[in-house]
Amino acid sequence: MTALAVSRYSKNCNTEYLNMAKAQIITPQGLHVKIEGTPAEITALVHDLERKHANEGPATPRRRKIRAGRTSLVDLVESLVDGGFFKKPRDLGSIKGALAEMGHHYPLTTLSPAMLRQVRKKNIRRIREQKHWLYVN
Repeated sequence: MTALAVSRYSKNCNTEYLNMAKAQIITPQGLHVKIEGTPAEITALVHDLERKHANEGPATPRRRKIRAGRTSLVDLVESLVDGGFFKKPRDLGSIKGALAEMGHHYPLTTLSPAMLRQVRKKNIRRIREQKHWLYVN
């Protein structure tokens, strides 16, 4: 480009930039969009967003995904309660062994708070016997 062509090009860019419209759109989902363009471009984009929003329908709250096949420790302890495992007083070691027989291996440091939660929910009781806690139903 020659110097004359460059100056004409930059002059055209500046006038186009000055004639551009600016808009800020916030969608119902909370998305913030800042747009710069000609009024026709902005109008087309707004109509496009409105059309897409109308097709979506009402927004539904997101739900936590639960991994298929995953069993929680709470469910496992409840299955032991339902199976009558806690008819006799049991310590954490025997609970750990019972879970291991079911194919679920948890350290005692994980079992202890889970069992305490079950006690607080009143699903099981605990008894202190010779400096050890025993869990019974």
